[in-house]
Amino acid sequence: MQGLPTIILVGPMGAGKSTIGRLLAAELKRAFFDSDHEIEARCGANIAWIFDVEGERGFRDRETAMLRELAGREAIVLATGGGAVLREDNRQTLRERGTVVYLATSVEQQIRRTARDRNRPLLRHGDPEQVLRELFAKRDPLYRATADLTVRTDRRGPRAVVNEIIRRTKRLSDPLDLKA
Repeated sequence: MQGLPTIILVGPMGAGKSTIGRLLAAELKRAFFDSDHEIEARCGANIAWIFDVEGERGFRDRETAMLRELAGREAIVLATGGGAVLREDNRQTLRERGTVVYLATSVEQQIRRTARDRNRPLLRHGDPEQVLRELFAKRDPLYRATADLTVRTDRRGPRAVVNEIIRRTKRLSDPLDLKA
């Protein structure tokens, strides 16, 4: 499966980008990177702290630099943060450097998956459901415009999602391969 390009996962928080990304990388025998985790490791601080100290703009600047660096690597699997698509610069970088897969999920599923997570700066204030609905309305069109493929994750196990990504990415890479 070395012929497949870098695979970049985009989507909202709680869509399963990190879990699916790790499984996908293992299946493809590739390195896996999560841009948020890489930012935290580089800064020695979690995303919530970075938001508190530098604000969202400061975090987004770090995110843009990290996406450029990671997306420049060959044949990896990259999970991005939920807001990575907010900047046109980032969308262009992602589109140019790999096959972008939008992991689409419902707001209800996001609520279930993020309910106990205190490291989500955008959900720490106000009504989380309302925040998630507003984020979805703003970001869903950006995910769709950036992605080569859209894969639903609701009510599906991570392995089923991974298998669909591999099958559909192979078909994109080699449309004449009838086994894909």
